[in-house]
Parts: sequence; structure tokens; C-alpha cells
Amino acid sequence: MNPKKRTFVLRVLKAHNIMTIATVRPDGWPQATTVAFASDGLILYFGCEPTSQKVRNISRNPRVSLTVDQDCDNWEEIQGISLGGTARLVTDPREFQRALRVLKKKFPEYAEMGEEDVKGLAIVRVTPKVVSLLDYTKGFGHTELVRV
Repeated sequence: MNPKKRTFVLRVLKAHNIMTIATVRPDGWPQATTVAFASDGLILYFGCEPTSQKVRNISRNPRVSLTVDQDCDNWEEIQGISLGGTARLVTDPREFQRALRVLKKKFPEYAEMGEEDVKGLAIVRVTPKVVSLLDYTKGFGHTELVRV
């Protein structure tokens, strides 16, 4: 990914707090869920309930797709990303603490969590493989597909 496109992706990730992530259900149907996320470069993290359907889906099939964007009154201003990648539960204690620091920096709610709350938290890491940059300021429907 060239530096200009990487900067666009990083700007979108920094400017937004929620994403919609689609996982694959056991019956093969996609399941889209909205979650709060934080990023460390191009790596995305989100916390959730360890017994959630999305965690069960990811444990069975790590392929995910997600979008990060915002609602616009004028569709000529739409900018966002659509990303395909892999997801996995963070099990390494050092990475878990790093991911938690990234989430705490973006969301004060995480900083307020007690130790027991953190013990009951699953953190998921999403590693992008391909990103579609949506930038309607360059024309209706303008997208650019880049490999990571």
C-alpha cells in the first residue's frame, strides 16, 4: 500500500469509533455486528463478551469483512473503508495488555474497568488483507482496492 493510501486508511480509522464487522455463522450466513474499535496502525482491536456469537463465529472461521464510515447528509462527502481480513482472539498476555492500552487510550470506559471486568473480556484482533478505500469526494462510487 502506498503512503498516500495508507494515510487515508489511518485517518479514517482514527476519526471513527465504531465499525460494522461481518463474521460467518455456522449455517454459512454472514452476521454483521456493530462494535467499538481502536487501531494500532492497521491492526484493529475490539472487546466483547467471550461467549458472543461473533467470537464463536471467529473461532470457527477467521475470515471477516468490516466497514468504517459515517453517515453523511451529502453522499458526495462519503469517505470510509471496507476491509477484508482475518480475526482471532488475543490470547498472548503481552498483546492483550497492549490491545487494552490502545482501547483505553481511545475509550475512557475501558480505563474505568476493574480487574474482574478485564478478566471477563475477550479482545479480538483484526488483521487486514485487502482494503477498499471509499472516497466519493473523487466521484460517485469511487473506490480503490489495495492489498495490505
